[in-house]
Amino acid sequence: MKFSTALILGFCTMAGAVSAEDRFPTLKPEQMTPSQKAVADAILSGPRGSIGGPFNAWLRTPDLADRLQRVGEYIRYKTSFPPRLSEFAILVVAREWTSQYEWFAHYPLAMKGGLDAKVAADLAAGKRPAGMKDDEQLVYDIGVHLQRDKGEIPDALYRAALAKFGEQSLVELIALNGYYSTVSMTLNVARVSIPAGEPLPLAVLK
Repeated sequence: MKFSTALILGFCTMAGAVSAEDRFPTLKPEQMTPSQKAVADAILSGPRGSIGGPFNAWLRTPDLADRLQRVGEYIRYKTSFPPRLSEFAILVVAREWTSQYEWFAHYPLAMKGGLDAKVAADLAAGKRPAGMKDDEQLVYDIGVHLQRDKGEIPDALYRAALAKFGEQSLVELIALNGYYSTVSMTLNVARVSIPAGEPLPLAVLK
């Protein structure tokens, strides 16, 4: 699937290009180097189908962009977690970074995956969600400790997560938090915004 100006400009309109353009002006196809075009084509031909989100910024370093998008494809689509848990984990990261666009993009996927809307609403408000299932509590607690405590996971939580998920899934959960932290940082620095007129989905916490 080749990229087109319409696809790129369509994303820019949706994401609020006015503020984003101040930081990383949108790369149009005719402005891209061969390496950038190759990465853009690889992303567009994959399951994402667009070069939205952090990719416009990442394309400034195409080798890095290619590596990150490959990691992201695995993290989002190929882990051992069902969407209910993987998308919830992404929302936890988005909440910790107050990444409005990341939440906007992944909230519908979390709902489609079966996450309770009340759990997401509490999280968006900066509360520990009530009514979480046992596996959701583990995903939440692991994410919060990774984001706030520099990876210091209490022994009891580590043992509980290991017993529930196993080593492979636990490593995937750690990697998910790291990858989407990078995404959140990029989105926030690049000022990628949600569509004009939409309310901010996350409360801005003090």
